[in-house]
Amino acid sequence: MSEPSFITDFIEKLQKLDRRALAILRRSASFAPGAYPAAYPYVEHHVGADWHPQDSRRQALYITAMLFALHPRQAEVSLATALGTPIGVMCGVYLAEYGRKVLLVDFDPQGALSVGLGITPNQLDVTIYNLMTERGHDVRDVIQHTAVEGLDIIPANIDLSAAEVQLVGEVAREQILSRVLRPVLDDYDVVLIDCQPSLGLLTVNALTAAHGVIIPLECEYFAMRGVALLVETIEKITDRLNPRLEIDGILATMYDGRTLHSREVVQSVVEHFGETVFHTVISRTVKFPDATLEGKPITTYDSTHKGAGAYRQLARELIARGGAA
Repeated sequence: MSEPSFITDFIEKLQKLDRRALAILRRSASFAPGAYPAAYPYVEHHVGADWHPQDSRRQALYITAMLFALHPRQAEVSLATALGTPIGVMCGVYLAEYGRKVLLVDFDPQGALSVGLGITPNQLDVTIYNLMTERGHDVRDVIQHTAVEGLDIIPANIDLSAAEVQLVGEVAREQILSRVLRPVLDDYDVVLIDCQPSLGLLTVNALTAAHGVIIPLECEYFAMRGVALLVETIEKITDRLNPRLEIDGILATMYDGRTLHSREVVQSVVEHFGETVFHTVISRTVKFPDATLEGKPITTYDSTHKGAGAYRQLARELIARGGAA
């Protein structure tokens, strides 16, 4: 391993690490180089046999690993599949609050994500639909800034419902969204794609573009069956189209602790999926639809509400897991 190249070679290895490994390396920033045992498996393997514990080259590897984990070269693209929930909005708002530059992609023909941020999508001439189906549009011209600093959005409207039919005959139709987003990935720390509740071609496009999936689970029995189908689809996408795709976590929503049914659903999900389930639980409340009707995120509508606190906790948990580094 030559002196000029050992760092370069090491960075190439770091680029292949998964999110859990990067999260561990980020935590090593709180320790002196080489003093955090959990980081050893990702660094020591690349240490030269003749390097002593205080060797500057060894310390350089630990510093490089920590810096790489803190500042990945490429924006993290996550997928939020949700029906009637403010997950995309709230995750985006709080990640922006924590200093991330966030792009939301409304990928639902209902345009709920756009409406939730005060945009009137049916009045727009160019949306994500046009980017997906027509050539000649610049994605930067379609991106809209929101009232939340650091939070932008690519809006959608009912036109998007026609895209699945129009894209069927396209070459590499599963990768069209990846092509659309590619020019702006380096402009953002996090890209969140909010999907419609189906497993059609649009959702496959989102899964192919994403690095991670956030699965919202309404605390109802039939919703659990839907999660099982989605997980099966994710496994197929990982095998055939996007080997980087991982499940960032399963989020229990619409939880009512007063009902035995809600408690049993959460218990069952934890038993089946273990640590994949977020510790954060989003309780049922009328404040979320009220905020949507006002065209505001709940941080603006009622920042002191416990629902706002739950989404703030979710954002912290995403960052800690490495899904929004």
